[in-house]
Amino acid sequence: MRSVEEHQHVVAGLITARPAVSVALADAEGLVLAEEVSAPVALPLFDNSAMDGYAVRAEDVAAATPEHPVTLPVTEDIPAGRTDIPALRPGSAHRIMTGAPIPAGATAVVPVEATDGRTDVVTISAAPPEGRHIRRAGEDVSVGTAVLRAGQPVTPAVVGLAAALGLRRLTVIPRQQVLVISTGSELVPPGRALQPGQIYESNSPMLAAAVRDAGAGVIATATTGDDVGQFVAVLDRYAAESDLIITSGGVSAGAYEVVKDAFGGAGHQDGDQQVEFVKVAMQPGMPQGAGRVVGTPIVTLPGNPVSALVSFEVFIRPALRVAMSLPNPDRPRESAVLTERLASPAGKRQFRRGVFDADAGTVAACGPPGSHHLRWLASANCLLDIGVDVTEIPAGSRLQIWDLR
Repeated sequence: MRSVEEHQHVVAGLITARPAVSVALADAEGLVLAEEVSAPVALPLFDNSAMDGYAVRAEDVAAATPEHPVTLPVTEDIPAGRTDIPALRPGSAHRIMTGAPIPAGATAVVPVEATDGRTDVVTISAAPPEGRHIRRAGEDVSVGTAVLRAGQPVTPAVVGLAAALGLRRLTVIPRQQVLVISTGSELVPPGRALQPGQIYESNSPMLAAAVRDAGAGVIATATTGDDVGQFVAVLDRYAAESDLIITSGGVSAGAYEVVKDAFGGAGHQDGDQQVEFVKVAMQPGMPQGAGRVVGTPIVTLPGNPVSALVSFEVFIRPALRVAMSLPNPDRPRESAVLTERLASPAGKRQFRRGVFDADAGTVAACGPPGSHHLRWLASANCLLDIGVDVTEIPAGSRLQIWDLR
């Protein structure tokens, strides 16, 4: 059987970055910058007031105290956004609002709290030093300064800075666009009445949610029966516009394995289709496949829900995030003390669902190891990573977990 590490390498080699694109600011959040950004303008653009108050010449109010205030006529009102700013004459004050341009001649701003707040003649009871409460042009960013680096994630703060610089678009590494196909004639969409032998289809919404959680986008989700023609029709419709195809089901060793059948059983290779089916030494998730369809990468996962989602975590999530240059492609690894004895199958790397108590530094298995126990995966906050050569772990042992929180 192929090792987990070998199959991770295969999948990672299939999923590659898309060319950088220019997107509107509203669409850039959560992506990664592909180019350095230099400031086209200064921040602040002009000297402006840091307070609501009065623009003055510092020397005119140098003697002001609460006991001996200074009185000045208020000759102008300068709200934020005013564009015609008269110069300040000696011996006068301009009422000014936060963010408004500093008039020529003014050397300080007196906060309104240090005045009587009048609009005709103002009484000032504090003497600000020169430059007090004035934001200088270029104090934050000067023109031409590199303010954002290539490889930097676009956060809300990055969006705010770009907008403040007058930028409408950013060049980013785009999201991978993924097609998710769930296979099985027994599958019925949630909300529809079940017939005997049918079950509700959970893999495609689950895997689509995992794709989005990884930072990628979903082109479409589809469910097909165990019919090769139906399965191929979905591929024909969406494969060319997808960066990755994920299938679940149809890759085991029995009959009616539609994904295997569509690609020639053990694997089919021609000019357009190169798909290899293998067994990976892991539990859950042993039957796997990977390759290309019409040039589009495809990763075929087993159909049991736990197997499908664990396989996504192990093989696809990190590769997707690397292709989008997103930070922390791997789930955080922690070391925790096991609270109970566990057994693991020989020759397979086991990923058990678990509940990690970060405060105590302990972890407990969550439910049985069977790949159909989806309830326990929904209750877990970590995966216990049990080595391929380990068959028994005593309580109190320390082992590595993947933190899913």
